[in-house]
Amino acid sequence: MMKKTVSLLVCLIVALHVYGQTVDVHCHNVLPEFKTFLDAHNASMEETFPLPDWDETKHLKFMEMADIGTSILSMPAPQPYYGDTEECQRVVREYNERCAELKSRYPDKFRFCASLPLPDVMAAIREAVYALDSLGADGIKLATNSRGQYLGDEALDTLMSVLNERNAVIVLHPHRPTPYAENVVKNIPLAMYEYPAETTRAVVNMIVRNVAVRYPNLKIIVPHCGSFLPLAIPRMKSIHTAMVAMNVMQPIDWERNLEKFYYDLAGYSNFEVIKTLLTITGPEHLLYGSDYPYLSTNVLISAKERLLSDLRNDTTLCKYVDMIMGENARKLFNININTTK
Repeated sequence: MMKKTVSLLVCLIVALHVYGQTVDVHCHNVLPEFKTFLDAHNASMEETFPLPDWDETKHLKFMEMADIGTSILSMPAPQPYYGDTEECQRVVREYNERCAELKSRYPDKFRFCASLPLPDVMAAIREAVYALDSLGADGIKLATNSRGQYLGDEALDTLMSVLNERNAVIVLHPHRPTPYAENVVKNIPLAMYEYPAETTRAVVNMIVRNVAVRYPNLKIIVPHCGSFLPLAIPRMKSIHTAMVAMNVMQPIDWERNLEKFYYDLAGYSNFEVIKTLLTITGPEHLLYGSDYPYLSTNVLISAKERLLSDLRNDTTLCKYVDMIMGENARKLFNININTTK
């Protein structure tokens, strides 16, 4: 009884605390040039969800209304590759340089994770080096798959080595699965089911190949509350034990892989999702994400307020609210807390 009373008092004190402004690690800037490029390839609906309009003024207004101090921008899906590597390189370079300009003009507000012209690995390495070393990118955005080249693929090992040398933060984002079972799930957008499944598929492939263990300096952010990972990992561990005993699979260092993953809470729906996610990670690895501008400002602000309310009312997690909403991200991306005031 005494322990519960103390916990409630701690949560009350925390609830009265004035939190540092939120850091949004999952948001996108949909540039007009990118939409024009997709239209030229008849690909505006490739991800089965209309790409929203975006401009910096509206984004900054949303941030003000939602009390978001810093937004980490990343390129939306789809991957801009349609058989022409040079074209893909050009589109990616234009995007990364526009993001660098935004960061230069609004250093306290916008940071960015650079995109890469995959599936060409050597072109991706050149762009990663340029973006991180010259443009001042804060991390790298990787699609779950780039035209069938999935994260964890052996072909990406050289790229991962380069990113590991630079202690890179990697934000993952689901893209249309390849191949895509169009006749199975054809009446709903990919974001409703295939995106969580696709994210899980890609991360599982990385775990099976011990990517996070072999490249220990990488910090990898898994989107959308971990997708199906909290459900998949216990089953994977159980089956893996039998497979290793039969010499069908190689050993997997589960704990060392999992300790390198962070999880954004974009798409948060209810508190049970977070409770399930905490079966595979800790509060110090949870990060706020809005998914702006894919839903209306009012919907996103209401979702953020609901998340805050749920966290503050939980006797275990209430003391971690500031960590989850901003502190964890500031540490991860080396954001000076004074710049977000």
